[in-house]
Amino acid sequence: MLTETTTRELPEPPSLRRMVGPGIVAVGIGMAAGEIILWPYLTALGGLGLLWLAFTTLAVQFVINMEIERYTLATGQTVIGGFSRWWKGWGIMICLAGAFQYVWPGWATSGSTILTYLFGGGDPVWITVAGLGILGVLLSLSKVIYKTVERVETVKVVLTLFFLAVVVVFVISLSTWGEGAKATVTEFGQIPEGITFTMLLSAIGAAGAGGVHNLVLSNWIRDKRYGMGAHVPRLVSPITGQEEAAGGDRYTFPLDETSLSRWNLWWRRANAEHLVTFVAVCFVTIGVMSLLAYETLFGRGDLKSDPSFLRIQGDIFAAEVGDWLKLLFLAVAAVSLWAAAMGLLDIIGRVASDFLRRNYLEGSTRWTEPRLYLIVVWVEIVLGSAILLAGFTQPLALLIVSTCAASVVTLLYSVLLVRLNTRDLPAPMRMRGWRLGGMLVAIGFYGFFALAMIVTQLEKI
Repeated sequence: MLTETTTRELPEPPSLRRMVGPGIVAVGIGMAAGEIILWPYLTALGGLGLLWLAFTTLAVQFVINMEIERYTLATGQTVIGGFSRWWKGWGIMICLAGAFQYVWPGWATSGSTILTYLFGGGDPVWITVAGLGILGVLLSLSKVIYKTVERVETVKVVLTLFFLAVVVVFVISLSTWGEGAKATVTEFGQIPEGITFTMLLSAIGAAGAGGVHNLVLSNWIRDKRYGMGAHVPRLVSPITGQEEAAGGDRYTFPLDETSLSRWNLWWRRANAEHLVTFVAVCFVTIGVMSLLAYETLFGRGDLKSDPSFLRIQGDIFAAEVGDWLKLLFLAVAAVSLWAAAMGLLDIIGRVASDFLRRNYLEGSTRWTEPRLYLIVVWVEIVLGSAILLAGFTQPLALLIVSTCAASVVTLLYSVLLVRLNTRDLPAPMRMRGWRLGGMLVAIGFYGFFALAMIVTQLEKI
């Protein structure tokens, strides 16, 4: 059973600089399939007419993500813990959805495929299997797992932004910038010919974050000591660490003037951190990578529905700028996808272990949350490897399955978040005003594209 709510003091918020981290982890993991593959591929096929959808998705996700953070800031408990207070089935459904979303190793396989372009050969399947094993070992031996993931994703974000700065200077023309700005405004709400709703649902599921990925912001800000999360021990390795995360705890703080003043400051700084590190970086990355695809690939008739278009881009960079840019491009793409694969293993490990520990194994000294975390991570690695060895090796197809699932699960928990943050929090911390309106827009947004995808698929039967 869940523990009763405990009253503790709300800690003083640190400086904004010291709060930076969860948004970088979120963008570091998310800045991969969508930004490197799916959105550039759609741009290569249909032009710049879908940039409006990417930017709209990021705006919607900002609202959703901050409602996820709101609950954990105020209680120290993850939002899945909040959902499970009403009915354990919600947690089970989300865990299963997360497992389905991330068991398909599309990110890792895409990264391995790009490595074969970079080094001139190799078997992507066996590279992926070996790489997943290495990631499992790194997570298993990390003393504080969040710190390891944060460092990896920070390095990835820095490398990616460096590459984007290079292509802005050497590749993208002023006319392409103008066409991108024009298309975003004049083609708002339009869908280019040849782009299916399945591809669109996949793209919005891969813009920034998506699906269970967003929900794990709860776990990351808790490990970063945001708000009431400071009272919950962090998730550590059972091999090298000593602490144990107590995910079932739910806290409240006195609603006095001092605490409410601290709450308002926490809320403002959490919003600023996420806006700068997540939304802004995703905005720049999707925009520049889409412009880059338009500059180099739009109108070509030799593009296939796989990551091979990245090799074509690399060859164009080598011919127009130099081999160094091709090598930089492929290296950054491979690092981005493999760093994302590491983060995705962390995501499902956190979600599942948090839920299982709280609802079924609370009080157990044997099945601690860190041990459950590693079990889930290694099960994901084994299942992902088995899928590849069974012959399901097409990276783009794997990514589309994963990202479509992400959009559907985002729709589900957006509905639950509205109830959670309007009923289960004290009045001063509840969702209201434009935030509530934004969540209703988010539900309509994801609901429309999910329904449109289902209808168009049924029409083909």
